[in-house]
Order: sequence, then C-alpha cells, then structure tokens
Amino acid sequence: MRFEIGRVEQRLARAVQEQGAAHLTLIDPDSQSPAEAALMAEAATNGGTDAIMVGGSVGAAGVLLHETVQQIKKKTDLPIILFPGNVAGLCENADAVFFMSLLNSRITAYIVENQVLGAPLVLRYGLEAIPMAYIIVEPGGTVGFVGDARLIPRKKPELAAAYALAAKYMGMRLVYLEAGSGANSPVPSEMVAVVKRALGDVLLVVGGGIRSGAAAAELVKAGADLIVTGTAVERTGDVTSFVSELTLSIRR
Repeated sequence: MRFEIGRVEQRLARAVQEQGAAHLTLIDPDSQSPAEAALMAEAATNGGTDAIMVGGSVGAAGVLLHETVQQIKKKTDLPIILFPGNVAGLCENADAVFFMSLLNSRITAYIVENQVLGAPLVLRYGLEAIPMAYIIVEPGGTVGFVGDARLIPRKKPELAAAYALAAKYMGMRLVYLEAGSGANSPVPSEMVAVVKRALGDVLLVVGGGIRSGAAAAELVKAGADLIVTGTAVERTGDVTSFVSELTLSIRR
C-alpha cells in the first residue's frame, strides 16, 4: 500500500519551498480560554504564521481541546495541527496531527504505545497523520521531564544527527528538535546545521527558546525549515507584531 502525502503536509512543504522557511504558532489549550486562544490564532494569522499547532501540555485534552480547536476555526482558515502529548491529545475537529514518536524517551509509551492507542482514533476522526520524530535537546523543560527523555547534550550535535538519521531511515518525513518550552536559549545553530546535513530533504522543525526574529533567522540560516514558537507568543503583548517579526526574518 502506498501512502500519499496529505494536503496539510503538502502545504507546509510548499511554504518552505517558496518562502525558504515556515512558521508555526503553538497554542496550548491549558494556558487560556478557547475564546482567548482563538484571538491569539487570529492575531498570529495576521502576522503571517503558516499554520496553528494546538496541544503541548498534559491538560490539553477532552472538552477543552475540542472547544479550543472549534473556536480557532472561527477566526482563521489556516490548517490546525494537533500536537498531542499522549492519546488524550486527539480530537476530531482538527485538520491534521503530528503523529510523533519521542525517540530519545526512556519510556516506551512515548515512543510507540500512545501511537498504537491513538492510531485507530486518527483513522476514525479522519485526521491527516504527519509522521514526525521528536527529539529533546538540553535543557528539555517540562516535556523532557514528563517524557523522561535522555536529553541530547547541547555540545553533542552528532548524537542529535544520529537520532535524526534513524528517523529518516524509518520513513519519518519531519524531525523536530525541541529545546523545551520557555528554554533560556534555542537549540544551538551548530546542532541544527549538523542535523540538517544528515536529513537532506526531510523537513527539520526547531522550537523552544526562540524569542526574536534574529534568533529565528539564525536557526533558518543553519538549516531549520520550520520554526515553532509557543511560550513567546503567549507572553507577548502584541501577537501580530511579534509573529510578523519572526515571519519576515525567516523568509527570503
């Protein structure tokens, strides 16, 4: 059986090809009300973001998740991609899901067991599954703790490249390097460069600790294809201006 690349994934790849890089806004349903999340998504859309990710925390589930996606859809036509922490982070009214495996977790639940439980729901809900490897880099933050990850040392880019190469050989079409929500600094650009050389055409996503257009531009120059910002978007007083700064800085 041959699996075709879905509409949302094609849209992301096209944005990278045409713009040089793409930006994703991550919204955690547990951080604000669904109505406030929708306004944030609308502002990010006006700032030029390419898609909205929804998820992230252990509280991003159930009715809250469903209502957040529902309200966001009223404010933007951009694709809404679920970013689940576990099987509870799925809902039927999103457009797609990053079907992730936390490759450097010590717990098999985050490598494959949640994926096994979630796969039938993804099929039933009609979600577009986008296969992605998730790799946590120091300091890792909450996701590193909850996912019990063997954090990739910041000065060991070859380890990150080995994980990324394994993901490529397993057929994953995206690799996400994550420094952790609210990290003091992003994934090192040297690590991004080494990983991208190993990945070739596989899309490289980088997130965590990105607080400025200059930081985003440095990561894109090193090889990042998609930049994710979440905490910084939540904390800014002007979402549209902040996202606009990011998107303008990373595009050709």
